[in-house]
Amino acid sequence: MTGSAAATGDRVSFQVHPSGYRHWRIALDGPVATLVMDVAEDAGLVPGYELKLNSYDLGVDIELHDAVQRLRFEHPEVRAVIVTSGKDKVFCAGANIRMLASASHPWKVNFCKFTNETRNAMEDAAEHSGQAYLAALNGSASGGGYELALACGHIMLIDDRSATVSLPELPLLGVLPGTGGLTRVTDKRHVRRDLADYFATKSEGIGGRKAAAWRLVDEVVPRAAWAETVQQRARDLAGRAAPGSPPAVAGTGIELTPLAKTRDDDHIGYQYVTAALDRARGVAEITVAGPDAGPPAGIAGVHEQGARFWTLAVTRELDDLILDLRTNEPELGTWLLRTSGDPSRVLGYDELLAGHAGQDWLAGEIVHYLKRTLKRLDVTSRSLIALIEPGSCFAGSLLELALAADRSYQLAGVFEDAGPGAEPAAITVGTMNLGPLPMGNGLTRLATRFLGDQDALAAAEKRAGEPLPAAGAGELGLVTFAPDDLDWDEEVRIAIEERASFSPDALTGMEANYRFAGPETLETKIFGRLTAWQNWIFTRPNASGDEGALRRDGTGQRARFDRKRA
Repeated sequence: MTGSAAATGDRVSFQVHPSGYRHWRIALDGPVATLVMDVAEDAGLVPGYELKLNSYDLGVDIELHDAVQRLRFEHPEVRAVIVTSGKDKVFCAGANIRMLASASHPWKVNFCKFTNETRNAMEDAAEHSGQAYLAALNGSASGGGYELALACGHIMLIDDRSATVSLPELPLLGVLPGTGGLTRVTDKRHVRRDLADYFATKSEGIGGRKAAAWRLVDEVVPRAAWAETVQQRARDLAGRAAPGSPPAVAGTGIELTPLAKTRDDDHIGYQYVTAALDRARGVAEITVAGPDAGPPAGIAGVHEQGARFWTLAVTRELDDLILDLRTNEPELGTWLLRTSGDPSRVLGYDELLAGHAGQDWLAGEIVHYLKRTLKRLDVTSRSLIALIEPGSCFAGSLLELALAADRSYQLAGVFEDAGPGAEPAAITVGTMNLGPLPMGNGLTRLATRFLGDQDALAAAEKRAGEPLPAAGAGELGLVTFAPDDLDWDEEVRIAIEERASFSPDALTGMEANYRFAGPETLETKIFGRLTAWQNWIFTRPNASGDEGALRRDGTGQRARFDRKRA
């Protein structure tokens, strides 16, 4: 759908369009864009709360996510983005407390995860698209509002003796800044640990010169000079390219046209991506189709095709499907990943993009979007099983799906009822597996798979471009199991049924730990550490119980805490 974010029945749609935004406005002035947050109080995604003081819910962040995407693809000429408020003396009060208090536990956790993915996308745009983000705090920013500012590279705070920044979740709500606040304060802004400790326990926050001295903001500006200084800083940022960012773009971007999507109780379909929903088994069977034809002859063809270009189209569809299933289908705990099509065509599209990503802005944006979508898959709390069968095209960019899976099965040989001339399933390592699509830990999925075993990694990379049947893939360690036709159905069935028999909570913890081996980064801390703690804290009676801080906020009653440290 286009228009504003909406919940249809019990389902949330992530497809929106600026013409229907309820909470944000986009203004464009050459290389400077301004995102104005002006939340409509009566336009919550679901009934039961008012979005006062620019507080937000999932619907507000869906619009922000869409705006960040469109600025990258539709307005590549933009070099600085001002994020500010349309309300006087308040920037953003953070996540709406009434929404959080009444939401189910899975909703709260998915909400926190999505908001942080959106903030990561802002940081990714600054690093890779040359679109610097500037937070212009024309009033107080608390909780998630300050976290939104933390996602920006430069933070300005109005100096009017009342505006402050704060992370009041701990003292007021008994929870944590669940979308990366604590991590960004220390790891990104380098606030000293003892000062950060004090800051996170003061619900009233810190403003003025102390906020700047502690590195909580970059500068404080008197109200009289506010508008002029914000515009000057934006122009300065627009003229100062980030190291490694693409050159400024003269001309227009491409339109992100609405996705052609069908949805009912047991099926989700797009042009290239489909999902069959098997509620009895708790399974979503996802199939990603390769291109219908080979790639265009050159980069000009990519621009001409725009949103129809296969890699961009399939990435947008997969991204929307992940969000749909993650939000609307929490009981489908196992995702089976299949592909279909000609692997040589997939590799052809990969090579075209890889050959131009460093020089052409659109090629670069498509690769970075694919990277972000695969990262979204990595942090999704579902069991991922890749099934590599004859007719598959697990090659290059689509091989990443199998490498992202918790385990993979590749059929040895062909099925007994296959017709004459049937080819066995093969996988192919390609250019996209060797660097352009890193995980949150900064490593490729191949390097993460073979962490600490450089010889195995080198052996796999050496076979790049070679179709590998089950025996070869198994020998290299690129797949988990390679059953033959006689054992295939039974082994897959057992794997699915076994997964369904385990505790979903324990599976989520196990999968998240195994997926993020290797170096710890800001991203792995947020998704592997902070959100895990937030997940736990949300279920505790000190936060969510009848006498907990989250439920008693605004009632005039103090929370009653179980004082035992766990």
